[in-house]
Amino acid sequence: MIKPISITFIFLLILSSCSSTISTSKKEYILQHSKELKSDWTINSKEWVLKNDTLTGNGSLSPWGVLVSKKELPKNYEIDFKVNMTNASLFEIMLNLDKGKYIRTYLYQIDQNIVIGDGMYNKKDDSYGKRGGKTLFRKPMELENNKWYTVNIKVLNNQLFFSVDNKTSLECSLEKSNLNQKGKLGFITNGEVKITGLTIKTF
Repeated sequence: MIKPISITFIFLLILSSCSSTISTSKKEYILQHSKELKSDWTINSKEWVLKNDTLTGNGSLSPWGVLVSKKELPKNYEIDFKVNMTNASLFEIMLNLDKGKYIRTYLYQIDQNIVIGDGMYNKKDDSYGKRGGKTLFRKPMELENNKWYTVNIKVLNNQLFFSVDNKTSLECSLEKSNLNQKGKLGFITNGEVKITGLTIKTF
């Protein structure tokens, strides 16, 4: 006969595996193994690969290299990672992607800015105007190729905080800016980019 505590433990394991979010209150999500990339993300293997704990994306002006999570982000979350735009001018973190709309948080080397914007993503069409979107907030920052940057993103009580290297930051209200309050996580690059130490946790 199975003890009640064992039944509870098994139920929690099943509940965790069936969770609709990429992170739960019980654990952090850390991307370290290629099997996690294949099971948790929608990928094109020619555009994104995970090797030796480093996620490498390859895109171009058309098409961009895109990676999207299969599960939604929690309501309140924190995302940490390091990124190196080895051969790219744009690296974008797609937040709360839902029904083709998302929050743009990105590093833009051409204009030397970090940006929060309102984005649109048509997964079947990568032509101009079908991906990306308008800028809402920007802050100047010197950005270079072949240099590692530390990225931190927090969404807490519908307030978004976006910082790079703990020195350049932007924030805004999702509600006041009419931005998505739920959805999936994604990454976009128009060249080669490397990501390491990707961690997602909930508050």
